[in-house]
Amino acid sequence: MRILLADDQLHVRSALQILLKQEPNLYVVGEASDAESLLAQARAVEPDLVLVDFELPGLRKSNLLALLHHEFPAMQIVALSGLLEMRKVALRVGADAFASKIDPPEVLVALLQSFAGTKHHVSS
Repeated sequence: MRILLADDQLHVRSALQILLKQEPNLYVVGEASDAESLLAQARAVEPDLVLVDFELPGLRKSNLLALLHHEFPAMQIVALSGLLEMRKVALRVGADAFASKIDPPEVLVALLQSFAGTKHHVSS
């Protein structure tokens, strides 16, 4: 599964890169630090899934997720936040799933693997 990481904090993106490189079927194909670069990267690399910080700078959250769903209807969106109370909001405005930054890494990996196991994508 091809994954695009979007978080404004470099150390979070780096940690996610290290974590996901250990997984044989999860491939990070790009990174973004704000909504504008997320959209540009998504258009350039056409990922299967975007792992997006729910507090990502740029467009309003609901607008960003709606735009991603509109342009990439098959792409899955997993919202990521350190604030557990954001779960309901993220799911309500269009995230396919939510992951907490305070969960152990294996929880995030299991979530992403569940998407990889059900995703039927065309390889390039």
